[in-house]
Amino acid sequence: MQGKKIYQEKLFNSFRLSERVPETNFYRRLKSVLDLTFLYNKTKCYYGNTGQKSIDPIVFFKLCLVGYLENIISDRRLIAHCSMRMDILYFLGYDIDEELPWHSTLSRTRQLYPEIVFEEVFSHVVKICVDQGMVSGHTQAIDSAPIKANASMDSLDLKVPEEDLESYLREIRHISSVDKHKPLRQARKDKARPEQKTLTATSQEPQSIKSRQKKWSKDQDQRPGANNKGSKYTSNKTHYSPTDPDARISVKPGKARKLNYHSHISVDTSHHIITDMQAYHADKKDNQYLQDMVTRTKDRLWSQGFTMKRVLADAGYSSGENYAYLEREGIESYIPKHGTYKGGPEGFTYQGMGNYWLCPQGKAVKFRKQKTEKGTLKDLYLTTRKDCRGCHIKTACIGKQHEKRISITAYRAEYERNNTRVNSRRGKRMKNKRLSTVEPVFGTLTQFMGLRKINTIGIEQANKVMHLSATAFNLKKYVNFIFKQIGTQAIAICFYFFVQTLLNWLEIKQCKPIKL
Repeated sequence: MQGKKIYQEKLFNSFRLSERVPETNFYRRLKSVLDLTFLYNKTKCYYGNTGQKSIDPIVFFKLCLVGYLENIISDRRLIAHCSMRMDILYFLGYDIDEELPWHSTLSRTRQLYPEIVFEEVFSHVVKICVDQGMVSGHTQAIDSAPIKANASMDSLDLKVPEEDLESYLREIRHISSVDKHKPLRQARKDKARPEQKTLTATSQEPQSIKSRQKKWSKDQDQRPGANNKGSKYTSNKTHYSPTDPDARISVKPGKARKLNYHSHISVDTSHHIITDMQAYHADKKDNQYLQDMVTRTKDRLWSQGFTMKRVLADAGYSSGENYAYLEREGIESYIPKHGTYKGGPEGFTYQGMGNYWLCPQGKAVKFRKQKTEKGTLKDLYLTTRKDCRGCHIKTACIGKQHEKRISITAYRAEYERNNTRVNSRRGKRMKNKRLSTVEPVFGTLTQFMGLRKINTIGIEQANKVMHLSATAFNLKKYVNFIFKQIGTQAIAICFYFFVQTLLNWLEIKQCKPIKL
């Protein structure tokens, strides 16, 4: 007989979420191992003693973590998603008929708590991973990636000299020609501080950027959007975003220019646990942030009883200053040299005992002084005019100059020691370990853990977003690890009792004891 289901709502129901959520559900397992009660004391100082009760701090952080675990970056979508999931409601501590907080409450609470609270949650999760034996501490892989800011390139404004700032703003913000010389009317909200919208470049730099603009419009005419009306070459020296002043213009090879933040991450090579993550401005090179990253990671590992011994990174972090810093800290660097480092002029031999270079004709190019060029400390070596006078390769060697000049990094010895480690058999293993450790972690964060875009404004808020994403990643690793370990232990115990039973049976059959 054919059945037919007729739905009719009951007036009274007996329903318990704990009975409907399976024991093997991820959020049920996460609820059983995640303890965030310390947040009550950490966040108590941000509330008054009167007024309406706020959202529970634990509920707020759990909601944020669910957003990154479910790859949802919109607060509105997150609340709608959670209200439809029984396992998430059980994880949050809400019953099926309870109303979740309003989505704007998440935004306001995120702005209320400072960065330090989010970092303490991240450090707490790192600690429970350490207690479970998931962190070795001695080897850390470091990498970076640009994360799109919550601002458009169309919002860029032009920086102007400080003395012309007021007149420039009056010119672009007047509504009609009548009020052109009247006090400023704010046509839109500009969140930038005065120093962020003031031109700080030298008098030569704007002219060079103008020349680059002409060259770009001529040579890049086949790029997508190059022929569009208003297309232009933009620079952080001449433009800023009034929507998000902390965002910076950056570009990856083959990609379009965007307003980004740089996310730098440190990953332990044992079980791929993220040990540090930080948001930085995207207008600097990776090697300018390495020392801060290493200091932060080293301090966090030291507080957990670990000593950092090795750093693995790509060539973007290469610099003599970084190699020297790591050696002072007693840390081995496995960072390939940058392509600009040549080790010295071709055909010249370095003599370490006398600190000079020997040219192909046997003349000494002696050390003169140290100087700073473009922020890099360099050693200057020179010959005398007498040495080069009459040399038959003088034209090919120094051209129209009177002496040979060698300007090379002052950290050549540190470069060579690092290159020896990188080119060794161990260095090749470390390269493979770095590629298999930090690259997949970044791919997971940007594609599946809500880090494809920063949904907040400002570098402090971006830092909160990155810490939450990294915390969610570590928690997922932690839950999978401990319950896989429990399953493995259960199988081992069952196997032990099976073998013991089999041996006992054999003892009875052979009438003599058998040792396990």
